[in-house]
Amino acid sequence: MSCQARFDKAVEIVQNLPKGGPIQPSQDQQLFFYKHYKQATIGDVNCARPGMLDFTGKAKWDAWKEVEGMSQEDAQIAYVKKLLEVLREAGTDEANTYIASIESIE
Repeated sequence: MSCQARFDKAVEIVQNLPKGGPIQPSQDQQLFFYKHYKQATIGDVNCARPGMLDFTGKAKWDAWKEVEGMSQEDAQIAYVKKLLEVLREAGTDEANTYIASIESIE
């Protein structure tokens, strides 16, 4: 299994999910994707925590900080597993197509 290729496909799917469509990750799931994407692509947090009035920025920074020390490959694997879970939960034809496109990558 190519971890990187599956991760790249999963990122493409998450980034292109239509707003208001049948597959909508919750805010917690979106934060999960965010922190694992950052850890997988950058590594540990490398910037200062946003100011106290930047609530969204702080939530994202705090989420990313939670996975500090996780390897980039483990972050990629967690990202893909979570997306497959979200897609299976949705259970739509579109979701099944996405699942097949990820699982077909060797």
